[in-house]
Amino acid sequence: MQNLILPLKEIAFNLYWSWNPEVVEIFNEINQDFWNWSGHNPVKFLNLMNEEYLHHAIEKKHLGERILNVYNDFHNYLNKKKYFEEKYYSPDSPLIAYFSAEFGLTECMKIYSGGLGVLSGDHLKSSSDLGLPLVGIGLAYNHGYFSQLINKQGWQTENYELNDFKNLPIYLLRDDKFNPIQIEIQFPNSIVTVQAWVVHIGNIKLYLLDTSLPENRVEDRRITDILYGGDNEKRISQEIILGIGGIRLLDKLGYDIKAFHLNEGHSAFLCFERIRRYMKKHNVSFTEAKSICYYSNIFTTHTPVPAGIDIFSQDLFVKYFKDYAEKEIGIKVEELFHEGDLTKNNPENNKFNMAFLAINNSNFINGVSRLHADTSRKMWMLPDTRSQIEYITNGIHTQSYLSGYSNAVYSRYFGNDYEFDEKIWKHIDEIPDDDIWAMRIMNKLKLIEFCRERIRQKWIQQGADKIKLKEVTGILNPKALTIGFARRFATYKRGNLIFRNLERLKKLTSSSERPVQFIFSGKAHPKDEGGKNLISEIISYTRDPDLKNKIIFLDNYDIDVAKNLVEGCDVWLNNPRRPLEASGTSGMKVIANGGLNLSISDGWWDEAYSPENGWKIDSIINDKVSLDERDNFEANSLYDNLEKNIIPLFFTRNSSDIPELWIKLIKSSIKNLAGYFNTGRMVREYCDKFYMKVK
Repeated sequence: MQNLILPLKEIAFNLYWSWNPEVVEIFNEINQDFWNWSGHNPVKFLNLMNEEYLHHAIEKKHLGERILNVYNDFHNYLNKKKYFEEKYYSPDSPLIAYFSAEFGLTECMKIYSGGLGVLSGDHLKSSSDLGLPLVGIGLAYNHGYFSQLINKQGWQTENYELNDFKNLPIYLLRDDKFNPIQIEIQFPNSIVTVQAWVVHIGNIKLYLLDTSLPENRVEDRRITDILYGGDNEKRISQEIILGIGGIRLLDKLGYDIKAFHLNEGHSAFLCFERIRRYMKKHNVSFTEAKSICYYSNIFTTHTPVPAGIDIFSQDLFVKYFKDYAEKEIGIKVEELFHEGDLTKNNPENNKFNMAFLAINNSNFINGVSRLHADTSRKMWMLPDTRSQIEYITNGIHTQSYLSGYSNAVYSRYFGNDYEFDEKIWKHIDEIPDDDIWAMRIMNKLKLIEFCRERIRQKWIQQGADKIKLKEVTGILNPKALTIGFARRFATYKRGNLIFRNLERLKKLTSSSERPVQFIFSGKAHPKDEGGKNLISEIISYTRDPDLKNKIIFLDNYDIDVAKNLVEGCDVWLNNPRRPLEASGTSGMKVIANGGLNLSISDGWWDEAYSPENGWKIDSIINDKVSLDERDNFEANSLYDNLEKNIIPLFFTRNSSDIPELWIKLIKSSIKNLAGYFNTGRMVREYCDKFYMKVK
């Protein structure tokens, strides 16, 4: 039996399993309770499970053949010829380095906070699918982002859980003599030693930099302790480790990187380190080195507002970069400081902007949707003498968000490798309506079961008695139109817009013939009081007797919660203030699961919307109209869409109780959108437009 556990362990250390439903199902079948307890972490599952029991479970449940099959599929995936090799060539080592402050890869890897991280994770997954010679660089946070708990008063509380690296699908980077590979960075009062952890994502390696070493001072060990934690000094320290440390690690590994992709401005200090290295290697000036390195940097911006960018005071910048500028580069620190200023040499400027540093040093710049690029061009007004801001619309790694039921239906009709053919969605009409509707029913039932169990567990923790726990079975109606809203709770996303007119909302949710229900989830940043107030407001509505059990809020939004929501919701709601949603990707994740979108025409939906694909909330963009008037107008459009279009269509059934016109819309949405709004298309665009065009 040992030969069956070894393949499982090998698969466990490659996040390929996170988008392979058959692998996940094997762990689930061995012991579902233990799989859930492990946080869906196969390394922890295998490390802490009694080995004798593991042998017995595999044998008793006849899992041997399935384990060998997924192991063979895994190696076939790793070794198959892929897009990059077919179109370009087969390199011996990575040529592209992708830098990001967070990576949302799977539930148990808590090194992400939200959409930016999930996009980064999906970028790496599709890079593996396409065979790109790419390597990722990030930070190994000891505590990651916070776990959220809504207390009895309806207020968000934060708990920072320790990442147990020895029980995660990662390992310490070591040399041929098994010694940890380390690099050093001079800080104002110390030399900081950095080690790296390795994550395998299919064919891709992600290196996570870590300062929590005994040889470092206590304050230096804490640099990588919490994602987006602390003050500006903590942030500049983390971003030095990410940018400068990342380049030094790549050098130490001997990689000859050709293209450097900065996913947001957090890693922009890599521009300094690249210039320093080039100056030293080629004995040229700062200006000459900068002009050369400029052509191989790619900067992707994700924010349409200046407030979303890291900005450091001049004093703080000088504290951390005076010696670096004068001793390691050989220029005055003021010259380095002006790289963070778009106007350059402005004597009145005393702020260092990380986005400006990236813009000043990147030939390729892009927004993450067509509308976002337009907004960014207006915000930054780059001179005509340089390259301009383009756009590559975000996508999602479709296979990572498909339910088991959805995957089974598509595999039955399209074959086992359908996910690698983005044109396959054009054949969605070949699947009978009955099977699409059965898929939707099963997805929704799974979601409702998930919600009830999450709420039951929370009530148990709060000391609920048996009578109270029986109420769980009344939460959510399997036959109701189920609308989901889940994302970071920033005020511009307007999580409370649906509550603008309670009378109209209650009329929708109180119908026995055409029931409607809403599921909310999301975290507010610990320092965002406005976002926390939004969550508290929604919690108060869930306690309204007229809305009870028809509107729920799920604590601790993470990848697992998101997956269940995008799999099961009939409609995905998104209502930010246009044009503040740079792209948004959550609505893309419902498409192949048969969900439909109801959204403001912002971000990706500004490109995707047509009446054949879903619904648009009409919006006002006029500075002369107050935010209150605008919210009223857009809330009315939201209600009108629900009352006149969505609800009647969903509940119009044929003699077999199947909503034929609704399914027609599902198929149209899948046919028109699934093949484009994915990271397979997105990564190919980055490759063809940017990576392979560097000088």
